[in-house]
Amino acid sequence: MPPDVLTGPPAFAWAGLTPAWRGALIRLGLVWLALIGVFHFDWANIADQWWNSSTYNHMLLVPLIVGWLIWQRAHQVLLLDQRCWWPGLGAVAMALLVWVLGALSGFDLLRQTGAVALLPASLLTLTGPKVFAGLLFPMAFMALMVPFGDEFIAPLQMITAALTIFLVKLSGIPATIDGVFIDTPAGLFEVAEACSGVKFLIAMVALGVLVAHVGFRGWKRRAAFMALCIAAPILANGLRAFGTIYVAQFVGAERAGGIDHIVYGWIFFAMVVAAVLGIAWRFFDRAADEPMIDPAAIAANPWLTRLERTSSAALPTIAGLAALVAAALLWARAADGLAAPLPGSIALPQVPGWHRVDYAPAAPWDPRGAGADHRLLGRYADAAGHRVDVFFALYDAQREGKEAGGFGEGALRAGSGWAWLGEGQGIDNAKTDRLRSSHGVERLAETYYRTGSLLSGSNVALKLETIRNRLILRPRTTMMLIISAEERPGHAARDDVAAFRHAAAPIGPWMDRIGSGR
Repeated sequence: MPPDVLTGPPAFAWAGLTPAWRGALIRLGLVWLALIGVFHFDWANIADQWWNSSTYNHMLLVPLIVGWLIWQRAHQVLLLDQRCWWPGLGAVAMALLVWVLGALSGFDLLRQTGAVALLPASLLTLTGPKVFAGLLFPMAFMALMVPFGDEFIAPLQMITAALTIFLVKLSGIPATIDGVFIDTPAGLFEVAEACSGVKFLIAMVALGVLVAHVGFRGWKRRAAFMALCIAAPILANGLRAFGTIYVAQFVGAERAGGIDHIVYGWIFFAMVVAAVLGIAWRFFDRAADEPMIDPAAIAANPWLTRLERTSSAALPTIAGLAALVAAALLWARAADGLAAPLPGSIALPQVPGWHRVDYAPAAPWDPRGAGADHRLLGRYADAAGHRVDVFFALYDAQREGKEAGGFGEGALRAGSGWAWLGEGQGIDNAKTDRLRSSHGVERLAETYYRTGSLLSGSNVALKLETIRNRLILRPRTTMMLIISAEERPGHAARDDVAAFRHAAAPIGPWMDRIGSGR
């Protein structure tokens, strides 16, 4: 591309663009608007989480940052050749496959990732590999538009609890820990989900990625800075939790909690960010006025030049992109219409050596099975004094609003007064959780998922099997079973659950019997 592609000043000016670049930008803008419109449901969910979830409020800035990053490269990128490149449809197909997998499994993270990935994939397709190389970092930064981080809450709770109890004991305060609960003379403290530090961590990761790219040239310094951006918020969150407990010993737990929210929300976060940037500042080796990319090196790159030879006309390329989008939507719609036949009613069956008793928990416990076509909740007891509660949910399909393994589904219902205490003893094909109510009642819950021949406590395994079934348009029922027991004097919950599991074994066929209505 001749260097006079911009006939005006170095800054971006529409009037100074060649007709070819104007046409390319118009096509790209229209295609992006169309993709956002077609996948508006996913973009609306993304925006809703940005606006309404404090964990993701920082993501409101990501589109602005992407725009700024593109602007910083605009003059250099416009010196490059742009052309439609039909092999880029492979990237579009991959993004659509991710979206389809998310749609088939009811996994919003995949759906949203696919919807966002369509933008850089279409840019590659409509402008070619050299332009894409020039905009590689802004396109990669778009990944931070996808709301993610909930998956890290539980491990971060445990890490914060471990750091906190270490510091509490180091300070000389007598304390004991049980899962995420720390008992001190000033009261019982819980490292709740909101105290896990996940919002601080993912905000720091986003900031770290931007600063590492803008401030450093070499990958070693970038990697070291990113390690600092990950470690600092985790360690700082443990220190914050310790500070709350320490202050509570003098002013009381309630007052210390109020101080913690103010300080952590407005002061502590800013202090940690300032400290991280202060440590890194002296190691910055990229000048503020240094160009973000080298267009001459990109234009002369032999690999990119070879790739660009397979260019294509605009109209058939856009038609191919539209055909891929239509195929993905039709595939997802066909799978979404699948529903396995269900019995008219189901009931908890007899279990050898056990009998049904009135359901009367010491603290109200009602697992969540939103969208289930049938739900059962009952209590069993045996002659030895064992007692368990059994929850069963049956679904004719897995789709939006009917997700057995969805966030907030299962043993721990949000806002129920129950808190996650930690993982229970490992059991084959089950997920075990220890729960604690606001009344101090503790409970063990074993969760099993069943679809076809799969029996697992893994939400990931359930989603993979759901995807496999729906990819080939095979309707299958899905079942969720929770066997749970309260901790009682003289009766350990794990012994009660183990005794029932042994009597009902094998669990998979037992679940099948309930789901079939027999």
